[in-house]
Amino acid sequence: MPRSALVYIAVGLSAIAAIVFALRDGDGPVQTADAALMANDPAEMQAMLEGSMKKLRFHPSPQALPAVGFITDAGAEATLSDYKGKYLLVNFWATWCAPCRKEMPMLSTLQETYAGERFEVLTIATGRNPLPAMEAFFDEIGVTNLPLHRDPKQALARSMDVIGLPVTVLIDPEGREIARMLGDADWNSDSARAMLERLIGADNS
Repeated sequence: MPRSALVYIAVGLSAIAAIVFALRDGDGPVQTADAALMANDPAEMQAMLEGSMKKLRFHPSPQALPAVGFITDAGAEATLSDYKGKYLLVNFWATWCAPCRKEMPMLSTLQETYAGERFEVLTIATGRNPLPAMEAFFDEIGVTNLPLHRDPKQALARSMDVIGLPVTVLIDPEGREIARMLGDADWNSDSARAMLERLIGADNS
């Protein structure tokens, strides 16, 4: 066999060995964030949804988010990328939005049930929503565990093509949009809970 052929074979074997070692950690495979996220096939996640939850549409592939800020309930500026490392359910709402009033207590229940290292609900009032009106809105519906974040000039909402309210966006731990819903839904339904538990559980494998 020509010496040049032996050289090519050696290079090829070295490349294969490098791939094998990269995919293994000790006696098992490396669990990267993307590998874990692949367990949540968009089509399978979509098929789990029933009733009003069918309005949540999973994207075929994750979509990048704009680096546009919003104002936190503490008065600081933040971006959605500040929350990387966990799944986010981001709800855009307004004090004048009747469906938001119906939906918000259910999002509060999700926060109470699932919030932690792997999941969080972020509520962002977009447009002209004076803080006292936002506080009164939450008081009237008995919500105490969701943030009063604001997007007063609708900069974040416009950059994310939010048209109409409410709009709910699911974001993965890599900071990418994976699903979106226009309108309210029954977030207390078995379908919603099963979907969220599948989503969160796969990232913790």
